[in-house]
Amino acid sequence: MGDVLSTHLDDARRQNIADNGFRAFSRYGISGVVGMGVPLQQPTADYCTVPGPPAPFARHLGCPERDPCQLFWWRPPTGLLPADRPNSGCSEEKTGRILTEFLRFYEDQYGVALFNSMRHELEGTGVPQAQLLWRKVPLEERIIFSGNLFQYQEDNKKWRNRFSLVPHNYGLVLYENKVAYERQVPPRAVINTAGYKILTSVDQYLELVGNSLPGMTSKSSTTPILKCPTQFPLILWHPSARHYYFCMMTEAEQDKWQAVLQDCIRHCNNGIPEDSKVEGPAFTDAVRMYRQSKELYGTWEMLCGNEVQILCNLVMEELGPELKAELAPRLKGKPQERQRQWIQISDAVYRMVYEQAKEHFDRTLSKLQAARPAMEAAIRTDMDQVITSKEHLASKIRAFILPKAEVCVRNHVQPYIPSILEALMAPTSQGFTEVRDVFFKEVTDMNLNVINEGGIDKLGEHMEKLSQLAFHPLKMQSCYEKMAPLRLDGLQQRFDVSSTSVFKQRAQLHMREQMDNAVYTFETLLHQELGKGPTKEELCKSIQRILERVLKKYDYDSSSVRKRFFREALLQITIPFLLKKLAPTCKSELPRFQELIFEDFARFILVENTYEEVVLQTVMKDILQAVKEAAVQRKHNLYRDSVVMHNSDPNLHLLAEGAPIDWGEEYSGGGRGDSPSSPEAAALSEKRRRAKQVVSVVHDEEAGLPFEAGPEPPAPVSPDSVAALRGLLARDLRAESPPPPAGPLLNGTPAPEGALPVAAPEASSLPQHPPPGKAVDLEPPKPSDQETGEQVSSPGDHPTIHTTTEDSAGVQTEF
Repeated sequence: MGDVLSTHLDDARRQNIADNGFRAFSRYGISGVVGMGVPLQQPTADYCTVPGPPAPFARHLGCPERDPCQLFWWRPPTGLLPADRPNSGCSEEKTGRILTEFLRFYEDQYGVALFNSMRHELEGTGVPQAQLLWRKVPLEERIIFSGNLFQYQEDNKKWRNRFSLVPHNYGLVLYENKVAYERQVPPRAVINTAGYKILTSVDQYLELVGNSLPGMTSKSSTTPILKCPTQFPLILWHPSARHYYFCMMTEAEQDKWQAVLQDCIRHCNNGIPEDSKVEGPAFTDAVRMYRQSKELYGTWEMLCGNEVQILCNLVMEELGPELKAELAPRLKGKPQERQRQWIQISDAVYRMVYEQAKEHFDRTLSKLQAARPAMEAAIRTDMDQVITSKEHLASKIRAFILPKAEVCVRNHVQPYIPSILEALMAPTSQGFTEVRDVFFKEVTDMNLNVINEGGIDKLGEHMEKLSQLAFHPLKMQSCYEKMAPLRLDGLQQRFDVSSTSVFKQRAQLHMREQMDNAVYTFETLLHQELGKGPTKEELCKSIQRILERVLKKYDYDSSSVRKRFFREALLQITIPFLLKKLAPTCKSELPRFQELIFEDFARFILVENTYEEVVLQTVMKDILQAVKEAAVQRKHNLYRDSVVMHNSDPNLHLLAEGAPIDWGEEYSGGGRGDSPSSPEAAALSEKRRRAKQVVSVVHDEEAGLPFEAGPEPPAPVSPDSVAALRGLLARDLRAESPPPPAGPLLNGTPAPEGALPVAAPEASSLPQHPPPGKAVDLEPPKPSDQETGEQVSSPGDHPTIHTTTEDSAGVQTEF
């Protein structure tokens, strides 16, 4: 490893830099060092002058002294570094070598992915058409969550109350306070949570940090690296990047913020767009091929985020251990100081790797996209010949490996497929069932409120809330929690599955997608029904009829999505295991098949990819058979593929071609006859703007640490079972003039101006449904679940928010 130079300042100087908005990073030979040199043309947000003397921390690492004058980012002239450090810049070279090697895999996979995409468009797949509609125009300019929480500031080692919000892109935005947000002051940070884990205990965090350096444990010091003033911390931990520390006042607040942050992580981890048919598959295949070239098989937990973030994780997987082995013996000070120093160094290296990876990847992607038109023209011209050549290559490889692969599948994979499938089916199906129950409950509650609150005049307000149901982290939490028990006991180590979190998050994303599809289909059908001008009684009956129609479609789509998820998960578990088993006898023989590929087609056909496809085919029939048997036996309400005919409701899909529905504009009662300047119209406009916020939990910004939570309000009785809800509907429809409700409605009506501004400590998840026929007491909607509980300015009035990560000085670095 090369020389290590650092620009970390002492606490007093670091505070001065934080106040002036400067940034200083450690350099580990990634793309330069810090010291006396030629200044840049002009300082930027990432490269700036830093006044002050050299940090004592640099001497802890054995770095040479620097002159106490202005420091600049620069590249050291030849011969500057000490003669006893001949390998200076080795880490920069290693990072460049890893990136270059990976990007060769990416360039190879790009041509294969382009050919596969064009072949797929030409031949089609015959996949059954979904019964539910999907939202073509996403819900944007929505604030998923907002509120106050305490954040630990590493520069002054104090806890500060921050106003925080989560917009539709799921970046956690931190403002100095709510006034700063309303005055359009730039946020202190927008955290991209891809790759992070949420820790709810300081002991958990100290154990991870203690194990990060050799020779140290969480009990190495009596003074921990972090002290939390309350018993309810939330810590965002990353194996390489900076850590973030938050705390709440009550357990209920901790649960709510945990659900919100977990939703952010789930969304940011899925950083490669689903609609990317070439770049996305090429990148993921390149990652798999690269890691397999290093004898690393099985699932990889850090395949999360966008392409550059994943590439950073790939580099740090190799660079991190070497960096740790080089620096750990040279860190000085008490254990907690060494831990803090290591976290800062690791984060600085990660940032520098990110810059270098982004530059390399963008350059390579631009080159490939420029060459894509010529590649597409070649594929269209020679499509038949390329397909014939690939099938000929596959037949030769199949003849060579089939006997060995079949024996391996029969002895090592086939006996375990049913148990793996059962372990996947139970929690996944419970989660999709919970999605169905939550959707049914929300629509039925809305129907009751339409009866009790004046019919169509309030419909727009209720539908505005319902349209955001899939993005409500608290209401969806009960669905996501069903995946928590997923275990592959006894099989995880056998098949080299590092973690089940990959499958949990994938299933949870499917749940959110199916919930949004069900809601959007319901919206579309209801909007069509409203064109007939129904009365209040007719409207309520239509809502119930549309609900039952949508639930039938949901059941079919849920079955199709789960079966596809099971097949993909089984392949993701078994294929790497088979490739690892067959590698000693088969991999060395693959180069001799290269001569079967015409040179003109070498960009679109690779021996390694064809070999994997042949291995996949040997186990695919067993996986398909296992999933088919589960569907035939109706396990977990799985349908056979022939239960519903394709295109059973073609007219429904024609409705989705219309413009998006704006419920707040079309069906907002109470203000349609008012002038724009009237107080009623102004109040209605403000309510519509606040309705764009899915959920808000806002605390008293002047409160100190700690404060007492307020008492919980009493919970009124509410029906829950299907039979009870339908009975209430029938009874209310027969009544001539239903009395106004005495308590808050189940789906949450707008809170009065004097409503609770502080999040009450109720549970955030929905209670479990009892068996049909039993009516039970159900908790009312919580104040934190009120979509209009806090007046938050429309995000459209603020500067564009980029996904960033904040450094210790509070200045943003865009990721």
